[in-house]
Amino acid sequence: MAKQQSFGDKIRKRKETVRVMAKLVVAEKKPNGQYRYREKVVPLPEVEGELKALRAA
Repeated sequence: MAKQQSFGDKIRKRKETVRVMAKLVVAEKKPNGQYRYREKVVPLPEVEGELKALRAA
């Protein structure tokens, strides 16, 4: 019985913290001609702001 209650508590905590995330991959060209890829995971509402910041840089 206690195990079911503990499992239920874990599920409730996990449901409260679930957020939709987006992965942004940015390709940068190095001086030697090769490409470097940077990945960044951001919450979905912040994607537009991150894209604007990347374009400005």
